Amino acid sequence: QVQLVESGGGLVQAGESLRLSCAASGSISRVNDMGWYRQAPGKQRELVAGITSGGITNYADSVKGRSTISRDYVKNTLNLEMNSLNPEDTAVYYCNAKIVTTYNPRRVGDYWGQGTQVTVSS
Repeated sequence: QVQLVESGGGLVQAGESLRLSCAASGSISRVNDMGWYRQAPGKQRELVAGITSGGITNYADSVKGRSTISRDYVKNTLNLEMNSLNPEDTAVYYCNAKIVTTYNPRRVGDYWGQGTQVTVSS
């Protein structure tokens, strides 16, 4: 009953910027923490940036200073702006959210989007 759909990925050149978006929909009662993760071939999934229900943000060292995560509490959307992209940013980026549903109000579920590919050419 809950879906997270990412968009905005694609092929970019090193040094360029992009904006990823994630839309949560369904039987949502409350959205708690949200975040962007990424996974490159042969590597473990890692947190890129997170934002709490109160708007507190945190970033991986590799993207800190050149990325901005934000959320819209009305639209239930999540965004990630990344600047000065480099080939090491190439990965599948996943949207994650901790969500309380209307049909199970006593549990916080962990939801993931399908992922969007970001490829940075050198």
